[in-house]
Amino acid sequence: MDSALCLRLDYENNNNKIDNKILELLMTSTLVNKLTKNYIEHPLFAVFRIMGLSEIPYTENLRYTEKLINYINNKISTNEGFSCLGGISEIVPCYNAMLLEAYTRLGLSNTKECINALNWIKKYQLFGRNQKTTWKYFGICKHGGCLGKVPCYIGIGKTMRALITYAEFNNKKDIEVENLINNGIDYMLYHSIYKRLSNGYPISSHITDVMMPQSYVLSLTDLIYIVGKRKLTGVCKKVCKLNLI
Repeated sequence: MDSALCLRLDYENNNNKIDNKILELLMTSTLVNKLTKNYIEHPLFAVFRIMGLSEIPYTENLRYTEKLINYINNKISTNEGFSCLGGISEIVPCYNAMLLEAYTRLGLSNTKECINALNWIKKYQLFGRNQKTTWKYFGICKHGGCLGKVPCYIGIGKTMRALITYAEFNNKKDIEVENLINNGIDYMLYHSIYKRLSNGYPISSHITDVMMPQSYVLSLTDLIYIVGKRKLTGVCKKVCKLNLI
């Protein structure tokens, strides 16, 4: 078993380790070594590397992670949220949410970068059909239509993951976040978690795939995370006729 997985299991089971032992496990991890082997100053490279590293506890202490965070703060973060596709006008729900989740896992939920991303979701994200966002830029009209009359399901799923993680990692309860999570859960249950309303087929080609770390597409891993964290297993079996766990 990779030592990074040992760290993750110990962290989830609240088995605290001394700093020297943590550093040893990080340094001997094949996965960590792969994730920190090279560095490219490119927005998408930074997004997916930080996503992978954020899944491993204590990686926020690595110089490599600090370098990534500094790049993201300077090149991807904006006053309105995270944008890896070209400034404020190109903010899209999935990438903004993924970086919100990563920053939360890395202990950065109180930073201005994280708060901006959260506020974008609170102000502009849609969790239902035939609604209209007040976001004025057109980046959300690209990529298949992130926030159109039928909002992108990937964006909703990634936003749900991010909000659930944010709520879990923050001791102070945010009622607005809880309400958004409930709205998103209702919308996802309406779709039986993974099905198109029109024909009952999977919403996207990768939604039944297992992916770790997560990608920009919505996967079975994401759905299991959402269902498990919100204790929806019984609801999914009854309402969705789906046995995810």
